Amino acid sequence: MNQTHRQAYAALAALVILQVIMLGSLYAGVAPHPPATIPLFGMGPFLGAAVAAAVAAMILGPLDSRAGRVLAALAALAALASFGPQKYLDAQFPLIWPAVISAQIAAITVFAALVTSRQRRTAAA
Repeated sequence: MNQTHRQAYAALAALVILQVIMLGSLYAGVAPHPPATIPLFGMGPFLGAAVAAAVAAMILGPLDSRAGRVLAALAALAALASFGPQKYLDAQFPLIWPAVISAQIAAITVFAALVTSRQRRTAAA
């Protein structure tokens, strides 16, 4: 496994951990926790789907197959729905900033690994 693969796995693991902790705080009612619902969907099922996408990408290999790459990108995008730049405007930002910044770094790492992987595949073809 090369360094790009390790980075992708580590970033996806970080997203899984952050989202599972937020899901746990939602169910336990421990502040700060995400709202139970937002206009488009319930937060619990959304976080569950985001974690599932990240774990599935890790099982398939986030850079090893088309399905793995798609799931890795979906996992990073889903994480940004919870931890994206919009959170800088959230009233709870002073309480959640470590998770927000960590998730953003992890998502950027996943996207960078996907781009690097694509460049290597293109160069090899």
